[in-house]
Amino acid sequence: QVQLVESGGGLVQAGGSLRLSCAASGRPFVNYAMGWFRQAPGKEREFVAAVTWLGRSTYYADSVKGRFTISRDNAKNTVYLQMNSLKPEDTAVYYCAAAERGVPRRQYDVGSWGQGTQVTVSS
Repeated sequence: QVQLVESGGGLVQAGGSLRLSCAASGRPFVNYAMGWFRQAPGKEREFVAAVTWLGRSTYYADSVKGRFTISRDNAKNTVYLQMNSLKPEDTAVYYCAAAERGVPRRQYDVGSWGQGTQVTVSS
């Protein structure tokens, strides 16, 4: 399995921006479609965004469409999540996800998870 390490979380005011990074190691990065999920306190983990193997297609949850952008740099084995116009309801632990088969848009699709990074948006 590929190993995933997230970074970039933190505390930000509403309307602000953060960029999350997820560094992959252990297996060829290009073999994996990548995604981001999040889990808020007391809620189930939910899909946020995904990108295909060469970055040609992206997918977003309706709640983040137009505010978040997922991208990947295969030369750096890294996937990013640029988050703009952040809202208090974006507060959650954000998890990087990798899938060898299919695009990780459901937890069922995910083969490897990162440890998570906390994002807190204050009002």
